[in-house]
Amino acid sequence: MEYEAVIGLETHVQLKTKSKMWCGCANAFGAEPNTNVCPICLGMPGVLPVANDEALKLTVLTGLLLNCEIPAHAKFDRKNYFYPDVPKNYQVTQYDQPSTKNGYLEFEFNGGLTRVRITRAHLEEDVGKNFHFERNSGVDFNRAGVPLLEIVSEPDLTNADMAYDYLNALKDVLVYGGISDCDMEKGMVRCDVNVSVRPVGSKELGAKIEIKNMNSFSGVRRALEYEIPRQIDVVKSGGKLIQSTRRWDDVAGITEEMRTKEHAHDYRYFPEPDLMPFQPTGKWLEAVSARVVELPLVRKQRFIKDYQLPAGDAEVFKNDVALGNYFETIAKRSKNPKAVANWVINNLRARLAETNEKERAGQAAMGLEAPDMKLTTLDELRFKPEALLELVSLVEAKSISSSAAQQVFIEMFETGRPPAAIVQEKGLAQVSDTGAIEKFCDEAIAANPKSVADYKAGKIAALNALKGQVMKLSKGKANPAVVGEILEQKLKGQA
Repeated sequence: MEYEAVIGLETHVQLKTKSKMWCGCANAFGAEPNTNVCPICLGMPGVLPVANDEALKLTVLTGLLLNCEIPAHAKFDRKNYFYPDVPKNYQVTQYDQPSTKNGYLEFEFNGGLTRVRITRAHLEEDVGKNFHFERNSGVDFNRAGVPLLEIVSEPDLTNADMAYDYLNALKDVLVYGGISDCDMEKGMVRCDVNVSVRPVGSKELGAKIEIKNMNSFSGVRRALEYEIPRQIDVVKSGGKLIQSTRRWDDVAGITEEMRTKEHAHDYRYFPEPDLMPFQPTGKWLEAVSARVVELPLVRKQRFIKDYQLPAGDAEVFKNDVALGNYFETIAKRSKNPKAVANWVINNLRARLAETNEKERAGQAAMGLEAPDMKLTTLDELRFKPEALLELVSLVEAKSISSSAAQQVFIEMFETGRPPAAIVQEKGLAQVSDTGAIEKFCDEAIAANPKSVADYKAGKIAALNALKGQVMKLSKGKANPAVVGEILEQKLKGQA
């Protein structure tokens, strides 16, 4: 009997707000332990929470980006449980009436498009962070109360690679929309994995195994690559899987059981008495809707359609929004957007990366660290986008050769001078005058009798050798197409 996996993901994302969910404490990573705290986020008796309006807006914006319904009525609930990093002994979350529900995320997978349904994206608060030392433990409550969005998928995922691609696509949407920076090294994205196996064709779900607090997408993929075959082996050998929670050991590459969950935990949810239900007005929703951006996949598809770009180029511009925007300002005015894309990706991007690498090395030598480093951006280029359009036009018109264009670009990048001025000053204009090129061809034919003989003997490659000699004599200025035509005419005339 063959088995298949059924996977659902719960992705927790810290929202990009300046302050915490219920108080004015800073939502900032890296502060000294327990410095971004106050009586509210420490759960002191008698304090009252006030909802962060921006967090509410980012939650609904996420729902719009994920094609969700936005209910007219939502509320907050208390989820009661005790952990050392939960100062109130309950978490304020959304239970049966979340701010968004019933959406989907469409993304590329296995050469096509696939869709995963989103059950809900609900708003809650993050908890603190435990630290364990040799003889004692400590808790840093700086993270407690940070607005946290939990995005719950339906069990529509079927394998580890699909889960990995879904998570990356979800991250792209969240970053594009300004919902979160999604910096996994700072704990801004964490994921719980729910996975079960069942016979192929069966509609009944198997025992759900939860893998908690995964902090990298590659870790999710590796955990599933281990856990799915493990479950299948248990079932095939006659064993029984029990609903349980496991942890992923990234070093050992295995999952380990933490606890069984024969019965669902009773969190004793009840409506949060200190917070009013959330009922967004039409004007408020209009303001949030105005913040909806073009989705990454839509952007990629549009670049392919509107500018006839290959998927690889469109993917670059999807992943680097600033570079894609720069390209588009030029491509809209160009007859050959693909040529523009080549210059932006292969020359401009590479030159910027090289320049910034040198700047990093120089600033590091001065003792500056990454946050203080000043690097060159697209907005700080010495030349205007029109200059790149002009350079592409010069090449298209065969006014300069491709090799000369490379020289012009370097000079343009370093000085900001217009391409035409650089071409004129350095004498890089391509020679298309047939009279001048004929003289170079005659010299090359006279000086290379062996290549001439080889060509007449049927060795077509010999013509390229002669072309190379002509280009050398013209110092690279002769139009290669014209050179080829004249050489063929002269050699055939000698036959």
